[in-house]
Formats: sequence, C-alpha cells, structure tokens
Amino acid sequence: MEVFFLNVATSLNAGTVLAIAALGLLLNEKAGIVNLGAEGMMLCAALAGFAMVVHTGSGLAGLGAGMLAGAALAAIFGVLVIWLNTNQYATGLALSLFGVGFSAFAGVAYTRENLSSKMVSAPSIWSDIPVIGPGMARLDGMVWVGLALAAGMIWFLYRSRAGLVLRSVGENPDSAHALGYPVRFIRWLAVVAGGSLCGLAGAYLSTQYTPLWTEGMTAGRGWIALALTTFATWRPARILLGAYLFGAVTMAQFYLQGRGVQISAEFLSMLPYLATVVVLVLISRNPVWIRTNMPASLGKPFHPGA
Repeated sequence: MEVFFLNVATSLNAGTVLAIAALGLLLNEKAGIVNLGAEGMMLCAALAGFAMVVHTGSGLAGLGAGMLAGAALAAIFGVLVIWLNTNQYATGLALSLFGVGFSAFAGVAYTRENLSSKMVSAPSIWSDIPVIGPGMARLDGMVWVGLALAAGMIWFLYRSRAGLVLRSVGENPDSAHALGYPVRFIRWLAVVAGGSLCGLAGAYLSTQYTPLWTEGMTAGRGWIALALTTFATWRPARILLGAYLFGAVTMAQFYLQGRGVQISAEFLSMLPYLATVVVLVLISRNPVWIRTNMPASLGKPFHPGA
C-alpha cells in the first residue's frame, strides 16, 4: 500500500504543473480569449523563477518572479489582441515561439546551476504516519495550492458577481458593453491573471518539481494544459481530474521502465501526448457537448459599437 500512495503522490505532483497552467488558460477562455502562448510563458517564467532562486535562495521569491514574468508577457499579448485586434491565434503562436527562443538564449548561463544546495527542505509532519505517511510526505506544497486555486476559481466563476460579469463578457460581450461594463479591460485583466498562473506553473516546474534549468524543459506541457481546457469542457473541477490523469500517464512511463518492461523508451515518453490526442478526438465526436459548454465569443475580437 505504501508503494501505491507513493505513486499517487508522484502523479499528483506531475499533474499540478498542468492543473495550475490550465486553470490560468481557463480564466482567459471564460473571458473569450484564446492564448496559444502558454508554452512560451511557462518557459520564460521557469527561467525567471530559477534565476531568482539562484540569486536569492528564496523559493517564494522564485515563484513570485515566475508569476510576474508570466503576467508581463500576458499583458503584452492582451494589449495586442484586445486593443490592437491582432489575430489571437497568430499572436499566441508568436508568443510561444518567442518564449522558447528567448528562454533558450537567456538561460545558457544557468544550465550548470544546482538549486539543491541553495534551498533547504523542511521536515514533513507526515513522515511518521503509517501507510499513507510516506506518500503524503512526497506531496509538494504546490499540490495544495493547486487544489485551493481550483476551489477558489469555482467559487469566483459561479458564486461571485465578478465571475458572473467575466462569464458574460465571454458569452456576449456586446450585451455586457451595453450594460456599461468595460469589456476590453475585463478581458485584459483575465489575460494577465491567467498569464500569472501559467507563470506560477512554470516557476514551480523549475524550482521545485525538477529544480534545474534546461532548454525547453516544459516539454510541451503548455500545449497539454491548453488541451485540458477542452478536455474539461471549461470546468475547473474537471481540469483537476484531467491534469491528474495526465500526470499519472506521465509517471507510468517511469514506473514501466523501472519494472523492466521491454517497451521502447521513446514510445513511453510519448504516452502523455498520445493520451492528449486520443482524449481530444473522443471529445470532438460530440460537437453539441462542446458548443454547449464553450464560451460563445471564444477567439472572436470585440468591436464596440459595430
């Protein structure tokens, strides 16, 4: 049983990166904005967080730096697509390509740094509990942050007036504008908040989950997080379920390799991405389900008075 709980803990840790990033993208899409730049934002945030920890030794400062980096890039993206009416898909792809290239260039100086000597882990209060203790001790603190973020987003979107306004902006921006709400500013705030969550996910990846910096270390997680919003039909709770499912698939490759299963390592490495494609294909077979849950103005520019 201890082995089972250890495997569950590692799956939750792996899925938390996806969950936090997908929650940020969900916030964007609830406001009607599609941001394909998650991969680039996560990479830049991972580098910013890692560099901050290298220079300060503070894990919290690293997470904060990652959030600021993600928010800054998202703010630029928001200005381009919301006020200058550039194509959301092309701008997002450009942001992703920029993030990949910039992080590779700026991160050369940090490829040989090691955070293990700069950060001290506190002893876990779970360690002495039988059976579940070892697994609970393996859980990163960000797992609880991810759960809290999901719960907070459910309350915000479906129980608060601000969440109702945000969803109205995503569903019918013309009506929201007619009621006097600043549609463009609300969308921009949602984009910035979503970018900060993508940044938090990237910083967590480089400072805690795998405390090192390597070029392209997100390895497509930004794209999987983007797919998760569709997989979850734009519901925060389902995002958690999907993220942990993909986290389990990701860790399955290491489990199978450790058990000596005679399967190509390359095939095992592609399992999370194969699972993403399969899930999206299955979901797309029911277009009515997608249309029912997808924000009506998703990906469409807003032209006041048009």
